[in-house]
Amino acid sequence: MPKIVDPDARRLEIAEAVFRVIQRDGLPQASLRSVAEEAGLAIGSVRHYFRGHDELIVFAMRSLGDRLEARLLGHLPALLDPATPRSRRHEITEELLGEVLPLTEQTRAETDVWLAFSAAAKNRPDLAEEAGRMYDGVRALVRRVLDGANQAGGLLDGLDLAVETERLAALLDGLALSTGRTSPELMRTVLRRHLKSLRPPESETE
Repeated sequence: MPKIVDPDARRLEIAEAVFRVIQRDGLPQASLRSVAEEAGLAIGSVRHYFRGHDELIVFAMRSLGDRLEARLLGHLPALLDPATPRSRRHEITEELLGEVLPLTEQTRAETDVWLAFSAAAKNRPDLAEEAGRMYDGVRALVRRVLDGANQAGGLLDGLDLAVETERLAALLDGLALSTGRTSPELMRTVLRRHLKSLRPPESETE
C-alpha cells in the first residue's frame, strides 16, 4: 500500500530544508537541487510541491513569518487577561517581544534566515511583500501590547503611543541586527530597561 503524504506537511519540511541551507550556506546557495538534497528528496519531488525556485523561496519566507506570528499571538491571551497580575504581565511582555530577538539557538537561526530574506527583498518584489507583511505585523502587535498596558494603567501618562510603538519596534530591529555581537543576556537587559522606562515607578512594585 503506497505511503500517504500530507502535502502541507511535506511543503513545510521542504521549507525547513531551505532554512538550514540558508543558515549554513546563504540564500544564493538555496537552489532547488541543494534544498532537495538537504531534505533527502529527489529534485522531482520538490518540483511536485513547488512550480519553481521563486515559489519555493516565497513560501519558505512566508512560513517563517507565520511561525513567528503564531508564537507571538500565543502570548496575548494571558497578557491581555485582566486577571493576570501586573508583575506577570511585565514578564509576559518581555517573553512576547523576546520572540523576535536572537535569544535562543532556535531564534538565532530564525533571525539569520530572516535577515537573509530581508536583504534579498530589496531586489525582489515577491519577497518585499512578505517582508512588509512582517514589518507591519510586528508593529501592529507592539502597538497592541502598548495599548493594553496603557488601558491597564501600566504606562506613564501622556506617552505618544504611535511614537513609542516605533521606538520599541526600532529597538527590536536593532537588537536583531546585532545577533552574534550582543549577548542574549545584554539584549534582555536592554529590552527590560526600555520597557521599565515606559512604566510609572509604582508599577514596578505591584
